[in-house]
Amino acid sequence: MPLSLPRPVFDANTAAGGFGKLPDWDLSDLYEAPDAPDLLADMAWLETACADFAGTYEGRLAGLDAGAMLACILAYEKIDVVAGRIMSFAGLRYYQNTMDSERAKFMADAQDKITTFTTPLVFFSLEFNRLDEAHLDGLLAANAALARYKPVFDRMRAMRPHQLSDELERFLHDESVVGASAWNKLFDETMAGLMFTVAGEEEALNLEATLNLLTDPDRTKREAAARALAEVFDRNIKLFARVHNTLAKEKEIHDRWRKMPSPQHGRHLSNHVEPEVVEALRNAVVAAYPKLSHRYYRLKAKWLGLETLQVWDRNAPLPQESPKLVDWDQATRMVMEAYGAFDPKMADLAKPFFEKGWIDAGVKPGKAPGAFAHPTVTTVHPYVMLNYLGKPRDVMTLAHELGHGVHQVLAAGQGELLSSTPLTLAETASVFGEMLTFRRLLDGAKTKAERKTLLAGKVEDMINTVVRQIAFYDFECKLHAARAEGELTPDDINALWMSVQAESLGDAFEFMDGYETFWAYIPHFVHSPFYVYAYAFGDGLVNALYAAYEGGLPDFQAKYFEMLKAGGSKHHKELLAPFGLDASDPQFWDKGLNMIAGFIDELEAME
Repeated sequence: MPLSLPRPVFDANTAAGGFGKLPDWDLSDLYEAPDAPDLLADMAWLETACADFAGTYEGRLAGLDAGAMLACILAYEKIDVVAGRIMSFAGLRYYQNTMDSERAKFMADAQDKITTFTTPLVFFSLEFNRLDEAHLDGLLAANAALARYKPVFDRMRAMRPHQLSDELERFLHDESVVGASAWNKLFDETMAGLMFTVAGEEEALNLEATLNLLTDPDRTKREAAARALAEVFDRNIKLFARVHNTLAKEKEIHDRWRKMPSPQHGRHLSNHVEPEVVEALRNAVVAAYPKLSHRYYRLKAKWLGLETLQVWDRNAPLPQESPKLVDWDQATRMVMEAYGAFDPKMADLAKPFFEKGWIDAGVKPGKAPGAFAHPTVTTVHPYVMLNYLGKPRDVMTLAHELGHGVHQVLAAGQGELLSSTPLTLAETASVFGEMLTFRRLLDGAKTKAERKTLLAGKVEDMINTVVRQIAFYDFECKLHAARAEGELTPDDINALWMSVQAESLGDAFEFMDGYETFWAYIPHFVHSPFYVYAYAFGDGLVNALYAAYEGGLPDFQAKYFEMLKAGGSKHHKELLAPFGLDASDPQFWDKGLNMIAGFIDELEAME
């Protein structure tokens, strides 16, 4: 099971300081150590179980009755749990320190072994997808426990038109460890090792600390950080261009063999969302650029007393903002109170994360940048990673990732195969958790200046989550289309990046020389192509949900928890129906975008 990707990259996160005792992960709920007896036993069991599964079921799926098919699915699910548990442990240890060669070796070796062990399972989805539709319907009708898995089967069978021969699928499975995953590791390790010499700083800084300076009140520090980023990215740009060229070409080859109609289609299938729904979202956001980002950044230029903004002003604090750091205990209290005010059950679900070592919060040498929540497996519990350095935005990041964690805990009751939520819905609880925390802080604002600061911060986060992510999506669409025509030089990729930046940010900005390379550090492009629209989807969905909550929809909390408990067992239409919402309605997205526009209206009215 792969690690969840971090939330959107905001060009800012952190710096260092005293925030109280920051928690570390206790990974012993997975395994005590890399050589723990139960880990070695699980690895040995996995090798045997995969071979036994293939020996029992390969070539025989069409002849199974409903009871035997259920036993087959349960056996497959158990294998998924054990493999996921091992890789979760290896991955989480690695992300704590990506520069530790022992951790990197352990993860690579575990991945190699599990890939080898699970190769005999490749037949399963291929053979299952060849089952006759009427025959499968008969099996589901005969056994309610088997019928529970229908959403899994539907997602699997959506790949039927795109699957290759059994032999080719086995080859791709075996080859994966030296394909995309190897390039992902190269990107991660290169990025973790980059150091930036920023004018005025005594020591070279890592990426997190350098990005953090882009939110510094001192404009000269922000500029120095932006120029240091540009200098190092430019020095490494050929490597990053090679990574993107290779991954995009590999994807084009796979997509061509699989007869995918577009580079984005595989992502839409895995998200269980119709291409036209994503297109409606994308078009609604692009059409809203003038009333959202363009308008807001003109307002921000006025607040900062500038004719035009430079890229290092995009996440600058407002002049009336007094720089304040929030210690860990305060942050914990703020988020827990917001969760508890919505429903005490939500705070109860969040409590173990703080009390049982389920959060790793401190910034450490070699630690992966950003933040994420990883569900591990349904028989254990999620873990949350932060790089906490006390900014108000870091509090929102905590609220966001904790929302993921609560969602993952609730969905675990579905079991391993049904718990995983498509990316388009996976951001629902995280963005909702942020919104609860923001609204509580806004309601507690004591002055007009404090309210203005909170509103502006939220608008910036929403622009980063909606406008910026759709611009990222457009960049990827252009990148993959251009790569299909031939090799791309770094200058080619730079030009694609700048074309979407100017369109999305608007006329308030000038772009410094060097900004054209800032595509290089965005991990989503490398790890999970076209992932980014899920953030905009989640934000729009949550804004519409929150409007229903504020409007007093009866039994909202109960309906909300039921939605989270469903995990991946229902389509987005089914999940949203109790709230009177439908994401396939083109007007749906305007509801969420209008909430952002409404905040900007209020900010303009304060002038």
